Amino acid sequence: MTKPFVAILMGSDSDLPVMQNTIDVLKSFNITVEVKVTSAHRTPAATHSYVTDAEARGCKVFICAAGLAAHLAGAVAGITTRPVIGVPVDAGPLQGHDALLSTVMMPAGVPVATVAIGKAGAKNAAYLAAQMLAVADDEMAAAVKADRQANAEAVIAKDKALQEKLKNA
Repeated sequence: MTKPFVAILMGSDSDLPVMQNTIDVLKSFNITVEVKVTSAHRTPAATHSYVTDAEARGCKVFICAAGLAAHLAGAVAGITTRPVIGVPVDAGPLQGHDALLSTVMMPAGVPVATVAIGKAGAKNAAYLAAQMLAVADDEMAAAVKADRQANAEAVIAKDKALQEKLKNA
């Protein structure tokens, strides 16, 4: 049996700078990642083939990034019953708002978990995928919990430094 992994699909290689955030967070949790450029519109047969193959090989979560019409996540959700997370990319004249609506507005029964537009959404897609994997993996659950604790401690440290700075001002 192959190791479970998360597949990151991008509608264009221009999405990589945003999605590198997703890759980095997933790798920080030691989650195996596959990254692919594929299009719901330009390569629908290849997209379908990859999704069915990836699922058979152990993909547990699909993360799909696209801008403008942003149909990739919805197309993937129509192929698989694995969780699909959509990342609207901040591109085009509407800076990703069109992508957000295209990603989030799915028919009942074919959900796409949609995160924020751009870099913050790309990071949260990775955290959400880790949490999904953690449901059946106690080690991953502990890693996610430890990451949350580290983030909380960083905020507390920043507040302490701010309070000290204000006190000495």
